[in-house]
Amino acid sequence: MGLKPAIPFHRELLEELGFPKGGFPLQHLQECGRVRETGFVWMKQKAPYVHFFVGTNTRVKYATEVTASYIEKFKMKKMTGIKSKQMLLWVPITEMSIEEPTSQKIYFKTSVGIGKSFPFTAFMTEEEKH
Repeated sequence: MGLKPAIPFHRELLEELGFPKGGFPLQHLQECGRVRETGFVWMKQKAPYVHFFVGTNTRVKYATEVTASYIEKFKMKKMTGIKSKQMLLWVPITEMSIEEPTSQKIYFKTSVGIGKSFPFTAFMTEEEKH
């Protein structure tokens, strides 16, 4: 287990798992880490951050600490620290996956088991789009 500089690590991790680099637009990252043996990852930022994804018309809140208890190619499971605003409620996001890489869609699952897919491009950084 080792710590790497936060920003490159969190983008490298998303890329390694097959997700766009803009999937977690965290701000002022202080620490990121990964336990390869168990698949656990964590990312800590100075303060909570709310981001509006224009491509999905969705507001997402990232807590000071974001974790995933299990990761593998195209999947992050048992996530904590991420909530999406659905109408008037903030709903915890517990999983994200790309079921079929050729579909170019990312599926997000909530703590109540309801999910929704969005286009891969909605989470890409400007650099990835060009």
